[in-house]
Amino acid sequence: MRETLLLIEDEALLGAELKDDFQEQGWDVTLTTSLAGAQDLLFGRGLDPLVVVSDMNLPDGNALDLLERVRSVGLPGEWIFLTAYGTVPDSVRALKLGAYEFLEKPSEPERLALVLAGAARSAQAQRRLKDEAQTRGSRYVPSAFLGHSTAAEQVRDMLGRLSRVPFSALVVTGETGVGKGLVARILHHSGPRGAGPLVEVNCAALPRDLMEAELFGHEAGAFTGAKGRRRGLVEQASGGTLFLDEIGELELDLQAKLLKALEDKRVRRLGGEREVAVDIQIIAATNKALKQAAMEGTFRQDLYHRLSVFRLEIPNLRDRREDIEDLLPVFIDEFNALAAKQVKTVPGPVWRQLATYDWPGNVRELRNVVERCVLLADGPVFPESWLNLGAGGGGAAAHSVPLETVAGRLCLPLDGSMGLDEMERQILSEALKRNRDNVSLTARVLNTTREKLRYRVQKYGLKTSD
Repeated sequence: MRETLLLIEDEALLGAELKDDFQEQGWDVTLTTSLAGAQDLLFGRGLDPLVVVSDMNLPDGNALDLLERVRSVGLPGEWIFLTAYGTVPDSVRALKLGAYEFLEKPSEPERLALVLAGAARSAQAQRRLKDEAQTRGSRYVPSAFLGHSTAAEQVRDMLGRLSRVPFSALVVTGETGVGKGLVARILHHSGPRGAGPLVEVNCAALPRDLMEAELFGHEAGAFTGAKGRRRGLVEQASGGTLFLDEIGELELDLQAKLLKALEDKRVRRLGGEREVAVDIQIIAATNKALKQAAMEGTFRQDLYHRLSVFRLEIPNLRDRREDIEDLLPVFIDEFNALAAKQVKTVPGPVWRQLATYDWPGNVRELRNVVERCVLLADGPVFPESWLNLGAGGGGAAAHSVPLETVAGRLCLPLDGSMGLDEMERQILSEALKRNRDNVSLTARVLNTTREKLRYRVQKYGLKTSD
């Protein structure tokens, strides 16, 4: 596909000659002779050139002013300037504004072609990065936190609020596997810093000595093996977000250095003599009771208060089991696509096991279970034989509890011998029985919809007349 090149040149003969040359090189060239014409093409008609080749001084102004406006609104593309009256201030300003090259007229055709090819490669790389960022941004939105439970809706509401404000720090808490990493990515990519970098650090993954160098960087010779300068992760995250997973595992002395970097917005590399300015947003995650750790002295109180501008707790999967209804199809589709499988049907016994299991590994464990079952499935039915959930069901449906029917009412025990899911199953079973297993009639009696009732009928493996 021919890429678009915008040529801004007021000399008619030179403009025609350059246009012919660029077209022979495979470009789709649009020629204009003034800044006003270029502004109309870029801002009025939505022209999206990969490269702009422009004369510096035009009858209606300096092309650098147009470049400054283009950069202020974030339009992509590389700019190459040609001028017969170039000055040092102009060349300096052009480079500060991000111009790719500044050439004097007349420029040799071979030299211009070489510079143009380099500008095209640079612009294509920028376009790919922008497209990838947009793809990630569309994937990581608050609605990506799945579930229809009240707890999930509350988390989504908070994610939506936080993604609209430029917060400086946030602590995300919750058990391992609940989705703290997903929350961090949602907040970064859907927030004001989505165009900046997201740097993720697992504070429990590296020993203390390496962690300091990783976080703050080092100069050549700072320690044995430091052969060159290295920017730390805090510095790399400048302009974006630093995600500190397992923040509770960070050593106390490193906590002090991190606090200073957050307060001063500056870091000093190991072995360095000067400080480097940084502009970062912090998201810290932990499965520990960080407030309690701060009170006990195992975590710095001042850092805790600095990080906990906002606090967001992610609920356990066992406390929102109804969300498995939303999570399971997504995971099945993911691994169907990965392994070219066609798993579509989830039998009632499988739903029962999933709904009554305690899920100590939370959503991560559910995803792993789905991966195993889908990859080993032999047909369109989700295989119960590969669930291997062990004895983590918590007793909710492990045994049958004698029930009583008194005066048309179903009596359920509240002594802990029956779990919530088993109670729901018994209620639905009795309601269907009284309505001759008619789903539509039972749905009306229970004041719900056919779709919701059908899901629970399938979930608990109940029989119906239709």
